This record gives sequence, C-alpha cells and structure tokens, in this order.
Amino acid sequence: MALPLQLQDHAVFESFWPAGNEAAVAFLTDLAEGKQDSGGWIWGREASGKSHLLQAVCARLGDRSIYVPLEQFAGAGPAILEGLALRHCVCLDDVDAVAGNPAWELALFTLFNQLSDSGGLLLVSASTAPRESGLRLADLRSRMSLLPVYQLQQLTEDDRLRALQLRASHRGLELPDDTASYLMSRTRRDMSSLYALLDRLDAEALRTQRRLTIPFVRSVIDS
Repeated sequence: MALPLQLQDHAVFESFWPAGNEAAVAFLTDLAEGKQDSGGWIWGREASGKSHLLQAVCARLGDRSIYVPLEQFAGAGPAILEGLALRHCVCLDDVDAVAGNPAWELALFTLFNQLSDSGGLLLVSASTAPRESGLRLADLRSRMSLLPVYQLQQLTEDDRLRALQLRASHRGLELPDDTASYLMSRTRRDMSSLYALLDRLDAEALRTQRRLTIPFVRSVIDS
C-alpha cells in the first residue's frame, strides 16, 4: 500500500533545540548516520518533539527510511506495515495509538522480526515508557524491551523561546527577544501552538514583506 506521506520541511536536526534532551538527540543523530546498530523507543508528553525527531532521522536517511504516523493511519489497518521492512529504518510515530489491538500488535511483531532478520532498524515513539504503553502481546513487549529507551524532557520557558528563535532562523526569519517574548505571552506555551503561530507569521511576513516586530505580530494575531 502506497502511503501518502510527506516529511515536514522544518523537521530536521538543525531546527531542534536539544536542551535537556542532548542524549536522545545524540543517539538519534548517530542512528541516522549509521553509527547505531539498534533502533529505539522515544517517549514523552505531547509536543515534546517526538515527531520532529523521528522525521529528522528520516530526513537524514532519505529513501532508506520511512516515517509512519500511526495515530493518523490506525484506521487504515495493519496492512500498511506490509513491505516496510524493505527499508533500512522504519520510524513509527505514536505506537501507543494501536497498542492493545491484536491485529496491529501481531503486525508490529512481524515487522520487528523482519527488520531484525534484514539488519534493519525500528524506531518508535509513544507517550509512555514501553511497560506502560498498553502492548498486550507478550512477544512484542519482549522485543520492544530490547530497544534503547529515551524520554524527552519538556523545555523550560527560556528554552521554549530559544527553540522558537531557532525555528524562525531555520525559516530565514529574525525573531528578536522582545518579539519572541511578546509572541509567547499571546498564545499557549506548548511548542505545537507556538510553532503553528510562527508558521502563520512566516506566511504573512512573506506576503507583506514585513519583519517580525511586535506591532506586526500584534496585527497578525488580532486579525
């Protein structure tokens, strides 16, 4: 089954602020550069950067990898996993979205074994550690327990600001400290909401050829 998937253009290692998660980023960078011989289990709260990092691995590996957001494709059924083991690295986002489903768990178990036999890697993300993920198939839990596990930490307030500025810089925008602080005071402080607002500002700044000043940000937010 052909999956209509496209990586987000900003989801690369260069645009990820690693504060508090240096070990996880180093592990995934090594994995993407062929310096790791195992996959991994990445977990953390919503908007902690799991999807970004899985896509960053795929962006670095190119056609040797594939990114599958399971929360988006859970309704399509486990047949979408067939043939994925032909890739060197399979990145499954939100694996807990299908945990507890016997058909999905059997398909995941099969995929894990196929990748192991071929020398491939399985990289998964979830909102919890493996033992709290809700997986019921004992053999699958056993296989998943073999993966290195990394928990992503939430960013501090200052690091959220720096992460926002890094994302802006990656898009070719200058986001001064005062503007970034104002922006953060006018929306939810989780990174998903902040990045969504930055995307909106980016599009409007490109259309109007404006810089990211406080008056400009205010006019976009209030419009």
